Amino acid sequence: MMGMQQQPGVFVLNKNTKREQGRKAQLTNIQAGKTVAGIVRTTLGPRAMLKMLLDPMGGIVMTNDGNAILREIDVTHPAAKNMIELSRAQDEEVGDGTTSVIILAWLELLSVAEPLLEKKLHPTVIVSGYMQALEDALSELKAIAHPIDISKPDAMREIVRGAVGTKFSSRWGDLISDMAIKATKIVCIEKPDGRKEIDIKRYAKVEKISGGELSDCQVLAGVMFNKDITHPRMRRIIKNPRVVLLDCPLEYKKGESQANVEITKESDWEKLLQQEEDEMRKVCDDIIKVKPDVVITEKGVSDLAQHFLLKANISVIRRIRKTDNNRIARVTGAHICNRTEELTESMVGTKCGLFQIKKVGEEYFTFMTECEDPKACSVVLRGASRDVLNEMERNLQDAFCVARNLLLEPRMLPGGGATEMELAARLKEKSKAITGTRQYAYRAVADALEVIPRSLAHNCGADVVRVMTDLRARHAAQGGVNMGIDGLKGVVADVKALGIMDTFAVKQQTLRTAAEAAAMLLRIDDIISGISKKKRGDGPQQPAHEMDETFGDARDGWPNDDPAPSIRTTNTSRVCALG
Repeated sequence: MMGMQQQPGVFVLNKNTKREQGRKAQLTNIQAGKTVAGIVRTTLGPRAMLKMLLDPMGGIVMTNDGNAILREIDVTHPAAKNMIELSRAQDEEVGDGTTSVIILAWLELLSVAEPLLEKKLHPTVIVSGYMQALEDALSELKAIAHPIDISKPDAMREIVRGAVGTKFSSRWGDLISDMAIKATKIVCIEKPDGRKEIDIKRYAKVEKISGGELSDCQVLAGVMFNKDITHPRMRRIIKNPRVVLLDCPLEYKKGESQANVEITKESDWEKLLQQEEDEMRKVCDDIIKVKPDVVITEKGVSDLAQHFLLKANISVIRRIRKTDNNRIARVTGAHICNRTEELTESMVGTKCGLFQIKKVGEEYFTFMTECEDPKACSVVLRGASRDVLNEMERNLQDAFCVARNLLLEPRMLPGGGATEMELAARLKEKSKAITGTRQYAYRAVADALEVIPRSLAHNCGADVVRVMTDLRARHAAQGGVNMGIDGLKGVVADVKALGIMDTFAVKQQTLRTAAEAAAMLLRIDDIISGISKKKRGDGPQQPAHEMDETFGDARDGWPNDDPAPSIRTTNTSRVCALG
């Protein structure tokens, strides 16, 4: 009888493939998350540190906005990439709490799972405990929240100030808060069914102009855009103008493809020119017929059209952005017309009180202000340098989102870590009623929630152990719901009396996103990576959504007025803290 021959090993995966399985994969994910979360941990609270991000092109970004930092840095670990996506989702959904969700999900919810995994608890049991804790936390959150009257500006200002109080712009008091509330109320439209629609990205445009005083920052009751009239003799100031908006060129149509015209007689050439002139005159007559004072078009305007419209005492602005045209339509009540033949009296905008062209800095800007019930606005930011303006804009976007959340869901919660400590105290009490190993995971969520007040205390230089012990004792007693940390002094205080409040929508989204993301990553037990260099290409490709900012005109794909748009590269960003 022949001896059994040894079977050769079967290679299913490529030899270059790197594979991590079981607990090793989970611990690798946890370690990657803790590394990236460590970068943004010091950016929480009013005493937060700034991060300076340097890219290979020489660009510099200074910010303490969690999403802005994570968007700039380049990571290779798949779990860390998922974390950056998490921050972006939080920013798009509610606009605030990006740093909190990263710290909660990665620094704590995954960290507290590490000892449970070492005790041989199955990830499914841990996830089950996390999900039950999330459900209970959300129901307790609704019990703690109390409604506010959004008709009172002071109540709204307190909450918005609480959100931007941790930002760079907090040194300018209520400036950013007041501008955000005013702009959000302007663009808010109430539908017949009582539902509110607030499209800040499209209808609240932020214009950053270097120079000037900080007190020059304002929200216009109308719009402004970086354009001048096409002819110097046209009117620059018009009161109560009649505005016509066009989406068609005021120049003769050119052929679709290259066409050659052979002319044998000089008279034929004159006929050709006359025909172009007649065509242009007809287009201009259609416009003049509705007696406008201002004509704004997204396309070009020929010299001939300028001549005819100037004779009719009409000011013309050309090559305006589509998004700007939509905003002008909102504030003036005009309808954008695609063909001049279709112009009617109902399409003319009459709600604008003042059309004015002013020189601000080195450039000319058109202002359309004093509008009657505007549903769009421009926010003018003035500051010393470009870096300051960029950071102010990022802070303003957060304030916009908080104001929008308040108008959509007018409920608020105590800030300064008070809500998290109260939830932690209540979850620890509830965990005693849970049987089995799931109790460990449930209690771990309660411990993890304490990371927010702990980070706040740490970032403002307080004695963390003493402050946290005091805070736990206050929340264990009755009536300690509003006890949190004063982020400026590092002491335990009544945050409601100090006016440190958070919106319900942000807290709810932060808890939900953090718990669900942690649960998803704990269920990963196998990481396979090993794509050949030929398939991968020369270098890491950037996701399409990270190429541009997603707010303002960038979402419409409209090109900048700059001659050469800047390209952001994030391959080798370095991060350093500013004191």
